[in-house]
Amino acid sequence: MTIHTAEEFVIPQKIPFEVPLVLQNGQVLPRFDLMVETYGTLNADKSNAVLICHALSGNHHVAGRHTHEDKYPGWWNNMVGAGKPIDTEKFFVVGLNNLGGCHGSTGPLSANPASGENYGADFPMVTVKDWVHSQAMLADYFGIAQWAAVAGGSLGGMQALQWAIDLPERVRHALVIASSPKLSTQNIAFNDVARQAILTDPDFHGGHYVRFNTVPRRGLRIARMMGHITYLAEEGLGKKFGRALRGEGYQYGYGIEFEVESYLRYQGDKFSERFDANTYLLMTKALDYFDPAAEYGHNLQTALSRTQAKFFVASFSSDWRFAPERSHELVKALVAAHKPVQYIEVESNHGHDAFLMEDEPYTRAVRAYMNNVYKELQA
Repeated sequence: MTIHTAEEFVIPQKIPFEVPLVLQNGQVLPRFDLMVETYGTLNADKSNAVLICHALSGNHHVAGRHTHEDKYPGWWNNMVGAGKPIDTEKFFVVGLNNLGGCHGSTGPLSANPASGENYGADFPMVTVKDWVHSQAMLADYFGIAQWAAVAGGSLGGMQALQWAIDLPERVRHALVIASSPKLSTQNIAFNDVARQAILTDPDFHGGHYVRFNTVPRRGLRIARMMGHITYLAEEGLGKKFGRALRGEGYQYGYGIEFEVESYLRYQGDKFSERFDANTYLLMTKALDYFDPAAEYGHNLQTALSRTQAKFFVASFSSDWRFAPERSHELVKALVAAHKPVQYIEVESNHGHDAFLMEDEPYTRAVRAYMNNVYKELQA
């Protein structure tokens, strides 16, 4: 279940929770499973644990490989591992697939105890607060009273922020990367267009497509293609593809002519084969609903006043989906609330996806911050 070197393989583990979970919307999951992977070794006083929260399409497979045949390692392999910024020779790192996911945790593809069939569209709406609640139960399972750090990018960063607000005594450090205290109107609009592509797919069948032995692939493809464009920057996309044609001259039709069209359709096809449509709907709604300041009179400074964690906040210059201005908003509120915060704005042409990349200033900043987290443990 653990890995210590790059040569070892990580083994996922499904952890059952045979207790009801009351959700923010009042509905109750009678029981649930969380699919997790762990890396490194938990120390004797269980003080060196780091929780990695995933973004919209992420999962528990954060780093390493499962087998020799794996073409790609985990989604944050450049950040998590032996000798890497989040060093598994120093920390016990936990990655999980959130509730509502489609990679082993209880979600729309799971069996509904009430009917015996898969939940499908009947799976309840989950929020970032619900995820934090379930993650706290996961921490209890491991006997972890307090995380050394909770870290994540995008929707993962939102979870780190929610952790610091909801359970302040259980988080020493929160790494909020390429994220925001709440979605902009434009982001909510993008999410709705993506959902409409899925909801209006003839194969969607009201969310119960599994019963009809089909998948709303067209809707998922369009949702992913549009989303993928927003995760990239014009500079990076232009540098990679420009207006390059696949063939000689224009074909005067609607097939694939430009290289960027080929790239996007490939990404859409690949995504539609590995991701569940209902999960995509749930995850985007969780993004839309995220607004931890709402229950504090919509005052972010007030919401942050009860936090006990130290914060690391990072943004990227070309990220127009979660622009640096949104991180500035968080940093200003933290400073006003007299909370310790380190902030870095990284020059990058990778757009929102930069938090997954290896921009040296970004990697160096995370490494330095986590080294200080480790030094605290030794004090």
